[in-house]
Amino acid sequence: MDMDMYRCVECGFRIKTLFVQYSPGNIRLMKCENCKAVADEYIECNFLILLIDLILHKPKAYRHLLFNVLKQGAPHFEGLLWKSTVGFLLLDAYRSLVLKSCDEAWSSSTSLSSLVWTCRKLLTDVFLGNLLFLGTFLLATKIFMSISAGSLRNKDILLAILISSYFKMFLIVMMVWEFPSSVIFIIDLFVLSSNTVAVKVMTESAMSRCIGACFSAHAVKIFTTQVLELRSLRYTNFFSDLMP
Repeated sequence: MDMDMYRCVECGFRIKTLFVQYSPGNIRLMKCENCKAVADEYIECNFLILLIDLILHKPKAYRHLLFNVLKQGAPHFEGLLWKSTVGFLLLDAYRSLVLKSCDEAWSSSTSLSSLVWTCRKLLTDVFLGNLLFLGTFLLATKIFMSISAGSLRNKDILLAILISSYFKMFLIVMMVWEFPSSVIFIIDLFVLSSNTVAVKVMTESAMSRCIGACFSAHAVKIFTTQVLELRSLRYTNFFSDLMP
């Protein structure tokens, strides 16, 4: 099947094998039949080089990662999808927690019940916001992009979105060093642009359509988060007025 084949990182042409191994440590990289370039030069590159190219948003780095490393037909694909989903939600929950701590003054005298309610509300908002975010993404890719019915599965696009959101890992740095909250919005912009490149690589659609799909999904997520936040604030003010 086409989805089980590798891809040339330069032009995206499908290729059966990326290298021929003659002996342990002795391999020969295959060339693409379409562009005549080495099909995947990242096989012999250090991971740091791949990471730099991903940060620079080079499409060939995304092709290597999404097609040749995270191969859709691999047996660990399902497990990787679940782990990526959990990690994505946890990092997004931490993002919301940092923003909330910047808006509100949390003190050591905060009651346990208030802390539990805040964490429960936070997780609920993150889950609902990302559910609509991913749902909008999948819907937009099916409607606005030229994807044949059998060429891509929803799981393939979903994993591409989750993996291309790797910039969220920079939020972990905020656990060690203090940064202004504006850094979070810079990370969000990098996530948006990274998602756009990943969707373009996966779907081979026009950049304008990919930008539209990614922007609409992120806009729905932001709108949902704001609505849930306003509703929570309204309930909080209502119950505080009832208390003597």
